[in-house]
Amino acid sequence: MKTLYTAIITAYLALCSLVYAEGAKWISSADNKDEINTWVAFRKDVNIDRVPEHAVAKIAADSKYWLWINGKLVVFEGSLKRGPNPQEGYYDEVDLAPFLKEGDNRIAMLVWYFGKNGFSHKSSGKNGMFFEVDSGDVKIASDSSWLSRVHPAYGTTDAPGPNYRLPESNIRFFADKEIDGWQEMSLEDAGKNGFAASVELGEWGAAPWGEHQKRPIPQWKLYPVKEAKLTRTEGPERDVVQAALPYNMQMTPIITINDPDGGNIVGIITDHTFAGGDTNLRAECVTKKGVQTYESLGWLNGQNILLDVPKNVTIEKVEYRESGYDAEPSGEFSCDNEFYMEFWKKGLRTLYINMRDTFFDCPDRERAQWWGDTVVLMGESFYTFSTSTHALMSKAMKELVNWAKPDGAIYSPIPSGNHYEELPGQMLASIGKYGFWNYYMNTGDFDTIREVYPGVKRYLGLWKLDDTGLTAFRKGDWTWGDWGDNRDIRLIFAGWHYLALEAAADMADALGLPEDAKAYRATMEKVKAGYNKCWTGNAYRHPEYQGATDDRVQALAVISGIAGADKMDAIFSLFQTQYHASPYMEKYVMEALFQMGHGEYALDRTKRRFEKMVNDKKYTTLFEGWDVGGFGGGSTNHAWSGGTLTVLAQYLCGLSPLEPGWKTFRIEPHPAGFKNASISVPTVKGTVKSAFVVDGDKFRLTISVPADTTAMVYMPEFTKDKKIKVNASESLTEYASGSEFKHPEKLTLKFGPGEYSIEAE
Repeated sequence: MKTLYTAIITAYLALCSLVYAEGAKWISSADNKDEINTWVAFRKDVNIDRVPEHAVAKIAADSKYWLWINGKLVVFEGSLKRGPNPQEGYYDEVDLAPFLKEGDNRIAMLVWYFGKNGFSHKSSGKNGMFFEVDSGDVKIASDSSWLSRVHPAYGTTDAPGPNYRLPESNIRFFADKEIDGWQEMSLEDAGKNGFAASVELGEWGAAPWGEHQKRPIPQWKLYPVKEAKLTRTEGPERDVVQAALPYNMQMTPIITINDPDGGNIVGIITDHTFAGGDTNLRAECVTKKGVQTYESLGWLNGQNILLDVPKNVTIEKVEYRESGYDAEPSGEFSCDNEFYMEFWKKGLRTLYINMRDTFFDCPDRERAQWWGDTVVLMGESFYTFSTSTHALMSKAMKELVNWAKPDGAIYSPIPSGNHYEELPGQMLASIGKYGFWNYYMNTGDFDTIREVYPGVKRYLGLWKLDDTGLTAFRKGDWTWGDWGDNRDIRLIFAGWHYLALEAAADMADALGLPEDAKAYRATMEKVKAGYNKCWTGNAYRHPEYQGATDDRVQALAVISGIAGADKMDAIFSLFQTQYHASPYMEKYVMEALFQMGHGEYALDRTKRRFEKMVNDKKYTTLFEGWDVGGFGGGSTNHAWSGGTLTVLAQYLCGLSPLEPGWKTFRIEPHPAGFKNASISVPTVKGTVKSAFVVDGDKFRLTISVPADTTAMVYMPEFTKDKKIKVNASESLTEYASGSEFKHPEKLTLKFGPGEYSIEAE
């Protein structure tokens, strides 16, 4: 009998190692029970006669996976949170050819099944994996020939668990249950370690996973593993080991532990595990006897790793693997103001840790794609990070419209499995001038605009006007205009409505839909008239509103163009006495002040409002509210507070596109009391550079214009009566602009590709 059993196993393992397989299936392990926080290990051996130039694998999993080939880690945390719409997911394409070899190849996958919903994920309800390669002679398909098992070392911690917004669970790892070397062991040894034939669950497209769309964003950027400096603080019963990180980051901790006894729990948290008003993610390692190294694969964020350690356990080393969205901080900014240099630095760090599967509000409490945040983060990204971030923006826009409710109402955060609330103000902002249209102007991505426009039109069709012509109140699911008090909601919504109508009209023009554009602009005129009926002589106030005059609605009136020149003095006076906007909306106040010609006060007000968080030495990131523990739970890593970066780029340095995709762009610096400032912007056309120096009565501007673009330079008003030279020449004939994009009040110079120095003295 033993000989027969051995022969059967040998024959089965030989079948498992065949390269060719028909019809990939969704599979899981026979012992899987679809429980929350389940980890399943898969093994497959293949024999290859010739390695092809490319061998692209199509891989999908609910929810995340790690892939090794021949013992080498190929994908770290593959797959994206579900999904492009409520019924589908995303799949990865991974070229395996660089990792394959002639002869035997060993494929290993570890799949983490969240098994629950969150603000950033909709669970399918079933643990599964799909893997397919069809490249010439190499054909590999997930089916029952793959060996698999629930990995016994992974479990869930005791309470407290993470708050309900997070689909991830706390991970408890039992070191003595690790299957040493399972990624490279023979299939025979895998069988001895509990691996068995996988269970086939359905074809591609089968329920509950549905159809999948190709991953639209790159795999994560992985930074070199680095060692942290340790400090051990003794406690009465257990000690705390602190591993200091250089800044707040997304990372996985790697801990080397020496336990002479085994069976002890080492707790793993960060300084953000209990931040933002809620319990967030943490991990644990249950030790085995002796020295062991454990990497907790569920990423955490923080500035310090904190280990809760028994007295008899030694932490020999703590390392960390930083990871994040595959983008580079390609934009550069400098100025002679120390405060704004620190603001830029913290804003950049906060922005980066709030992008991964989606843009999100914070990396600890929610990881949720709220669209008020997303609009601001997109605006910042155009001036700071490489153009690879554009793919994340397009993904976000498509998800927003594809998750719409049956009546066309859009909501956030999305993707989500347990939260479906329309926030009317944020939704209007998302599809408006600062959201969808700003994306198009910066990218020139016509295909995305064409895809999302029907959703924009449907949503705007839900908005009505009252008998004054003003935007009628739309309750939605959450009447949220901003954090803080004194919110004149009717006018906040009306301002965003006007900006959304303007963007929709521009989209309709671009798409060749003149009747739609005409209808939007007709509605804009009615909203504008209704808004101006709310002018009291000193400020905009809706008749139903009883609180202190809202600075937000004055800002919206200015940046939308609703407010005329005759109202600017009164609005400026109000901005000097009313300070109700949160860090989210303060960006729009700052922009309004620059547009009104009060750049110096804009910079002064912004500094006074943000000074506490920018100068706080404890944090490398910006806060959700004005203080730690403030609005909304008070996270200390909210990138919506970095909107000032966009204003510095667009107004202080004066750069923005005039035509989609930066084909023609504006350079209109507003020094606003600064002696110098320079900026480098990574656009789809190449790097745009601009730098100005104010030296007494002299002004010098140097610019770099990429190939196939045109720069329109609008000289500051204070240079009006000065002698202008371009590259030391007093002749401006060749730079004289035509009527298109000519500024009505400022000297306008037109430049083609090249480097230029413009001096006024």
